[in-house]
Amino acid sequence: MSISLSSPGDLDRLLAALPGSDDTAGDAARSRQATLTKPPGSLGRLEDLAVWYAGWRGSATPALTRAHALVFAGNHGVTARGISPYPPEVTAQMVANFHAGGAAINQMCDACGAELDVIALDLETPTGDITSGPALSEEECLAALNAGMGAVPSDADVLILGEMGIGNTTIAAALALACFGGTGADWAGPGTGLDADGVSMKARVVEEAIALHKPHISGPFDLLSRLGGREQAAIAGAVLAARSNRIPVILDGFISTASAGVLVWAQPGALSHCIAGHRSGEPGHARLLEALHLDPLLDFGMRLGEGSGAAVALGVLRCALAAHNGMATFAEAGVSDRD
Repeated sequence: MSISLSSPGDLDRLLAALPGSDDTAGDAARSRQATLTKPPGSLGRLEDLAVWYAGWRGSATPALTRAHALVFAGNHGVTARGISPYPPEVTAQMVANFHAGGAAINQMCDACGAELDVIALDLETPTGDITSGPALSEEECLAALNAGMGAVPSDADVLILGEMGIGNTTIAAALALACFGGTGADWAGPGTGLDADGVSMKARVVEEAIALHKPHISGPFDLLSRLGGREQAAIAGAVLAARSNRIPVILDGFISTASAGVLVWAQPGALSHCIAGHRSGEPGHARLLEALHLDPLLDFGMRLGEGSGAAVALGVLRCALAAHNGMATFAEAGVSDRD
């Protein structure tokens, strides 16, 4: 099912009408787990993953044939405040590297069996500096949301969401602070390599942005347009398009989780079809996962972005489904079950 937004109010209406998972399929998958040739619960969280996935795909034995990774890239005006050791032109350079197959996410998608699309979002036009005005106009924010929605293949079985954008850990910190409170220091981290003084300055920049925009924020569209960026809005749009098609989502690190977190801040349960692929080494990510009640699959100290942690987590989901779908039942194997 294809969806798009024509006005900010469409986002609120879409969030209020999100479809749920198929409880019948989930219950059938749970019942199947009880018949497989293993002690109950012995595969731990792999069993829960299989049941979760079955509910969203509407089948007791769901296939995972097409995994699709989307990496959205955008540039940010707040880089003028010196919140990154890298210049903004690195965003376009890394997008070229993605297209040439030379980035980490290319290798991980190849290894874990995912198709990859990289969507550059008006890189030549950075967003506004969030410390002096809104990041995006209404038209720009709608365009980015719709770009994310339109990038989701309706026949995908699972979606991986990643990003690229110099300065976007600052944007993630601002979104997280606006949604879940605290201080700038709670959410600001080293990003691509800031020292302690740089992190402190980044925290102050985030607090300046919140002080400027908080009186004008009443809903998720305001958050994304005032404090977000094109890739953050696109990720939120992709999460919503996936939900409309009951496609499970593996979120990556701090930036993609903060982008999706805007939706659950506005509508509890909006991320029920999502799992956290990993816990990033970026300090704010752990705090954000706790706020969203998301238990990450992996904790490898990764903080690259690009969807890399989510791609590695795809391998775990594939293992969960291989066991769920492929194992023999006690009856099929002629193995005695418990009395």
